[in-house]
Amino acid sequence: MTERISAIDRAWLLMDRPTNPMMVVGLLVLRGRLRHASLRRIVAKRFLAFERFRYFPVTDALGAHWEPAAQFDIDDHVLRVALPSPAGIHELEALAGDLASTPLNAGRPLWTFHLVEQYQGGSALIIRIHHCYADGIALMRVLMRLADPQPGTAPADGEHAPPESNAGTGLIPEFLTQALRGSAGLIETGMHYALHPVDASTAARDAVGIATEVARIGVLLADDPPTRLKQPLSGTKRVAWAEPLALEEVRTVGHVLGCTVNDVLVSTLAGALGRYLDAEGDDTDGVTIRATVPVNLRPNDDAPLALGNRFGLVFVDLPIGIRHPLQRLYAVHDSMQKLKGSPQALVTLGLLSLVGTLPVAIEETAVAMFSAKASLVASTVRGPEQPLHLAGVPVSQLLFWVPQAGSVGTGVSMLSYRGEVQFGVIADRQLIPDPGKLVGLVQAEFDRLVYLILLGAGSLVD
Repeated sequence: MTERISAIDRAWLLMDRPTNPMMVVGLLVLRGRLRHASLRRIVAKRFLAFERFRYFPVTDALGAHWEPAAQFDIDDHVLRVALPSPAGIHELEALAGDLASTPLNAGRPLWTFHLVEQYQGGSALIIRIHHCYADGIALMRVLMRLADPQPGTAPADGEHAPPESNAGTGLIPEFLTQALRGSAGLIETGMHYALHPVDASTAARDAVGIATEVARIGVLLADDPPTRLKQPLSGTKRVAWAEPLALEEVRTVGHVLGCTVNDVLVSTLAGALGRYLDAEGDDTDGVTIRATVPVNLRPNDDAPLALGNRFGLVFVDLPIGIRHPLQRLYAVHDSMQKLKGSPQALVTLGLLSLVGTLPVAIEETAVAMFSAKASLVASTVRGPEQPLHLAGVPVSQLLFWVPQAGSVGTGVSMLSYRGEVQFGVIADRQLIPDPGKLVGLVQAEFDRLVYLILLGAGSLVD
């Protein structure tokens, strides 16, 4: 019997665009040489233990189903690539950007591993997986299954039990988890359809009512103001990453100022975006833009590892026009507090969970509407606290880039690993030709906040 693709996974499959391939792209930098043969064995024994990765999605008259690859060859997916001289960080960023811009082969399972065997005395690994297979929380747990059973040990011949996931739930997990437990109606119906695709026909019969709800959400939020982040897309991606922030420092700053870690990270991002756009000629004085933020809907991290997508999206305000770090931080804090009681967040999650059951024309309308309400995607995932190893080689750096949907062309990811928070930026070159300039401002914005605390929070000279 053909396995149907769930409604929510189909939604992310349908969001593929030539300018926005719907892929999660990850990067591992290893402090030592990882050989192709070792990686190939790891993928064969641990990654392909998930049977789903031997299948590729196919759309059909009823929606979509998973099709087994008749002539699956692991060598089509685990590839070696060399960087041009001098084979440094800029060359690695260029490679990652090219891969993020290139759609996966639709006739094969939608994932690849690209191994740079020699990079700065070690190796680097770029992983691409289509979003229809899983969300970031599930993929983080898959990554942890790829890691060695014990730090520093070579991979065993057999499959090992996956370690418990430390993956977090996103930017605003605490209030949303509580809210979802007590919510009903649209959220419950949406998740029912997402998890029970056989009922998709019922949802399709309700398409007119759903379209009405989409229109209602469309008037709740004005479209985001025009900045260079709202230009037409070229389809060519650029990526960059910042030097990591010490998680304990971020936590301490938040504690001193009565804010959360996520308040500090979002405020830092908003400050960096504001300074970048100002430098590029945009007038951001008093301007607030929005980010669409993935929020985990999985019941808990202790449940058995399952692929698929179990998250919704909410809109988070980024006050890029506030220059003073403390004023901006408290504006973010207030916005996040208000969001906790916002019915808009729950309605949006319900609507997004239903997107995969809609006719394509309505799906296009919904994606266009949501794209107009935000200028970027922002995602945080809490990764492992202990260092990972692949084939005995330690992973020194871990980051990912979040995909963007519709006309949104900028994504920012924040991933914690080994006590540090790693910012990564992916952007269409038409919007941000050199995202390195943006990520370079992240540390500076965080430092300004720290300086204010050290000075007694009086004032800051720009």
